[in-house]
Formats: sequence, structure tokens, C-alpha cells
Amino acid sequence: MKPDEKKKLVNKIFWKIFLVFLVAFFALYVSEATGYYEFEQHKKVILTQEKIKQFEEDVAAGKNVDIKDYMGEKEINYQTKVSDFGFHLSETIGKHIQSGLESTFEFLNQMMEG
Repeated sequence: MKPDEKKKLVNKIFWKIFLVFLVAFFALYVSEATGYYEFEQHKKVILTQEKIKQFEEDVAAGKNVDIKDYMGEKEINYQTKVSDFGFHLSETIGKHIQSGLESTFEFLNQMMEG
């Protein structure tokens, strides 16, 4: 590959990545400016108030109440085999880099002292 072609390819990739970041930034900016986050929080408050009313009605009616029935969102587990692999890979790489740096600094320390 010629240097000019390589430079054009790198330039093209750079501008595509820049454009993706720019679009993402504007999407986040517009969602914040239009109050999307505040609206989502408001919906959660309304939902919570409705659940409190339902709980009070069920207690007044003498029904058997369970707190799990009135909790809003369930905790979702996003853990997959791929994420587990990525986590263990990063842990392993981190341990090897840490031990490599420690032995490098020990070697440099010995060279400076001796």
C-alpha cells in the first residue's frame, strides 16, 4: 500500500469515527435539552405513587401483601458468556501487566543501587 493511499484510508476512518461521536453527542444533547431524562424520572415517580396507592388499598382490603408485588423495576442480569470471558480476560491481562511492571521496577531499582 502506497503512503498516500494509507494516509487517505486513515483520514477516511478518522472522519467516520468523528462523525459517529458527533452524532452521539448531538443525540445526548438534544435529549437533555428537551427534558427527556426529567420526563423519565417523572414517570417513575408517578408509577411509585400508583404502587403506594395500590398497596394501601390492598392492606385496607385485608389482602395478603408481598413487597415484591409493589416493587417497580426488577433487577435485570445482563451477564453473558461473552461478558464473563471479557471480564476474565481483562483480569488476567491486568495481573500479567502488574507483575511485569513490578519486575521491571525491581530490575531498575537493582540497577540503580548496584
